[in-house]
Amino acid sequence: MTTIDTSTVSTDLMATMNAKKVTSTDGTVAADTDKFMTLLVTQLKNQDPMNPLDNAQLTSQLAQLSTVTGVNKLNTTLESLKSSYQSTEAMQASSMIGHSVLVEGNYVDLAKSQGVMGVDIATAADSVKLIVTDTSTGQDIETIDLGAKAAGTYPLLWNGVPDATKLDANGSPVTVKDGRYLIRVEATAGGEALKDAKALSLDTVASITSNAATGVKLNLPTKGIVTMADIKQIL
Repeated sequence: MTTIDTSTVSTDLMATMNAKKVTSTDGTVAADTDKFMTLLVTQLKNQDPMNPLDNAQLTSQLAQLSTVTGVNKLNTTLESLKSSYQSTEAMQASSMIGHSVLVEGNYVDLAKSQGVMGVDIATAADSVKLIVTDTSTGQDIETIDLGAKAAGTYPLLWNGVPDATKLDANGSPVTVKDGRYLIRVEATAGGEALKDAKALSLDTVASITSNAATGVKLNLPTKGIVTMADIKQIL
């Protein structure tokens, strides 16, 4: 009857698990493969000849190696794609510096009787209305009826004229004074109010920041820090 020197097996396994010389960088696909193959070869060398390693077990271990290797390679590829995407996004964002953009907001700034605002609708609506409110009085001063709209983003230019029928002494429409006014959207579909209709305010991209942890961020003077996805339209 053949006997196995268990002390030799233990020594070989310990030497394998605690090898000081590593040919591949720890944590890489190659390093993980090297460790697995070294352990497998050691196991085969020291197996009991009277009770050898079952073929099914060997196949299972090789399949596990293939799975782990594939997952590691996929992770490496995804990290590379993520880095490439962030670089491309940073370049796109940098080209937006100094440009006016529409982002979700509740105000419109009127200057020289000109103000830019907008509406973003995620779902088609039967009726869309943009309402302007005087911040000093809290009173609604104008309701802009956009009618039925498909899903999308709609920029609007406001002239500050709440009622075109009201004329001044010179026969010109009466405009409200320049300043900031509140805006809100009321949209319905099938008689139900839509919660995904948002008012849009005008802002400017002042600068951008980019890092691996948080990705690309845009700094807007009024809105603050936003992502590229928060920009509904570039003007």
